[in-house]
Amino acid sequence: MTAALARPRIAEVAPSEIATRLRAGRLFLDYGATSARLASDAPTLVDPIHRVYAQFPLLDDAPWADHHVRVMRRGGLRRALRPQVEFECDLQRPFAPFPADTALPLFEWGSNWLIGQRLAHLLLLHAGVLERDGLALVLPAVPGSGKSTLTAALSLRGWRLLSDEFGAFCPERRRFIAMLKPVALKNESIELIRAFEPRAALGPLFPKTRKGTVAHLGAGRDAVDRRHAWVRPGAVVMPRWVADAPLSLTPQPAHLVFGAMAFNAFNYQDNGEQGFDAASHLASVCRGWQLGYSRLDDAVARLEQLWLQVREEQGAAAQGAEHGA
Repeated sequence: MTAALARPRIAEVAPSEIATRLRAGRLFLDYGATSARLASDAPTLVDPIHRVYAQFPLLDDAPWADHHVRVMRRGGLRRALRPQVEFECDLQRPFAPFPADTALPLFEWGSNWLIGQRLAHLLLLHAGVLERDGLALVLPAVPGSGKSTLTAALSLRGWRLLSDEFGAFCPERRRFIAMLKPVALKNESIELIRAFEPRAALGPLFPKTRKGTVAHLGAGRDAVDRRHAWVRPGAVVMPRWVADAPLSLTPQPAHLVFGAMAFNAFNYQDNGEQGFDAASHLASVCRGWQLGYSRLDDAVARLEQLWLQVREEQGAAAQGAEHGA
């Protein structure tokens, strides 16, 4: 066991220890592809961090953080009459203040914005990504497609979570790396996941945010421990939730897989030729399907069956490449 894994996890220390570190600006969060150092004087952030980052190691003297974030209470009379918090990074405050009782959503959305702005060396897909058998299942989708709900459900059935919001693909390595932020569930999805897995480690509910009611599903222990492991692309499944629709799984040609990669990438155009090459590579090595579903259990069961086929095909392709070399 490495020294990093031997450190206590956030859930293993008292919330008061998390509060002390936040006030001192010494809470480090290593997501895999990037990292953040968080400072805050907001008491409303302590318990949510303790819950949704429960399995993350409590890092001391981290040598580097890509993002230095502050979530701080606003001063003046407003602090007593209508408490608010502000998001700050590198002396910039890019967002309007949030109500103080929504400090975690502000931190999550603000740090997502930073990731989208700064990680130009990776192709950042708006996709859930999970690993099984050393291969990545990529779930690209537009908002409202049920991507996060399906990603959460698979992570609760033995698939290793890499990302919910940002599928981080390295064009040079041609591998995925974890961007292990909590899965953000909204509105009806929260109760769907509670019913799907009553033991799911959901954080507190945040009603009346700008996206409705929000709750976050924290990553499991194995996902956290393996967040620096690179993963080979396996398959692309484009999910679409439709109320009361029958389950369907339709093969997609390579040009539509490429389109899904390019359209659902935050920084495809910014990456120019490298972005085109990355999307082309994914379309060439991954078979693609369109998944229509209304019931989570049916969708998960069908993907489990599909994965037997994907694993066999990818294994044969890897052996062929090895012999060809």
